[in-house]
Amino acid sequence: LGARLKKESLSVKVAGRSIYDVCRMPIGECFTFLTNIPLNPQEVQVTERVMKEIRQRLTFLLDVGMDYLSLERSSGSLSGGEGQRIRLATQIGSGRVGVLYVLDEPTVGLHQRDNVRLIATLKRLRDMGNTVLVVEHDQDMMMESDQIIDIGPGAGVDGGRVVFQGTPAECCASEVSLTGAYLSGRKAIALPARRRKATGRTIVLEGAHEHNLKDVDIRIPVGLFTAVTGVS
Repeated sequence: LGARLKKESLSVKVAGRSIYDVCRMPIGECFTFLTNIPLNPQEVQVTERVMKEIRQRLTFLLDVGMDYLSLERSSGSLSGGEGQRIRLATQIGSGRVGVLYVLDEPTVGLHQRDNVRLIATLKRLRDMGNTVLVVEHDQDMMMESDQIIDIGPGAGVDGGRVVFQGTPAECCASEVSLTGAYLSGRKAIALPARRRKATGRTIVLEGAHEHNLKDVDIRIPVGLFTAVTGVS
């Protein structure tokens, strides 16, 4: 029935659930289930090490905002941001120290809520005794960093020099850093005064239900610039 396991394997159950049932749960629900399994003193002694390992690994995934994914999802079906966060969770779980981590725009594709979790994860890697270097344009990430290295003064062929290096507060006060001017609010990108009007024509998608989409119906206006956003 799609479980890809033998009947003998599926007949083994813990608290009424088979391994297939557990892998189909969202990670958040899976963590709650495994934490609340009723065990007698002998079972606690037998399962202590393996349960600690399982809960620890699930905690790492929860810390980077993966509570809605199920363990049965193949890695190829994950978005770039989801894959990146799972790799970060794996690195935290490895407990390595003295490592230089270089990340290229890890906030791409993330909702602002998940940015907070990602930043906390990177700080945790740092606090374990590692060095974390992030190439990033996200304001939250820059303001939470210990040091900012501003490359410029312009983009592409107009850049290539270190314009500024120091703390976020020092960057905001810098007269030579364009990044600091925007971080401090001295410069800002104005909202458009006029928006293009809809024509009434739309592209319609009905019943989208792949992975964690729940029978979504959506109408996309034709001839407009439309943004689709949300958590993850």
